[in-house]
Amino acid sequence: MYDAELLNKIGRYLTGHKESLSVAESVTSGQLQAAFSLAENSSIFFQGGITAYNIQQKYRHLHIDPLHAISCNCISEQIACEMATNVGKLFLSEWGIGITGYAATMPEVGMDELFAYYAIVYKGNVKRSGLIKSDMQPIPDVQHFYVDEILKEMEQVCRISLLVEQS
Repeated sequence: MYDAELLNKIGRYLTGHKESLSVAESVTSGQLQAAFSLAENSSIFFQGGITAYNIQQKYRHLHIDPLHAISCNCISEQIACEMATNVGKLFLSEWGIGITGYAATMPEVGMDELFAYYAIVYKGNVKRSGLIKSDMQPIPDVQHFYVDEILKEMEQVCRISLLVEQS
């Protein structure tokens, strides 16, 4: 279901550095948490995560900026960064991943595109963030696509960090 090779590469990097990871997600509905739980030695590096769908819960547990969240329906790169930063603090992990977006269109409010913002944070510093777009259907396929893209991004961040250490 999830790319075991990518998950295990990420896990080896984190365990090799004695670092841990936590996840804050909404659009992926816990799929990132499920994916990381399947990695080899996940109990060593994966601290856990939180799935928060609405502004109230993201504010209460992840301390997002409520005024900004209201202005963008809680879907922005800033929100993803705040989610990733604050889940790291919440779970006492060095690494945090945040993702928020849409897995279904909402024509009633003029939202016809599927997209998600993500962020990967290390010790409070954003290492990578951006936008993922999808043209898939149905919702589970969109969520799975987002998870795959996040795993690829996280593995690249780990690989780059390793190269920087070695130089």
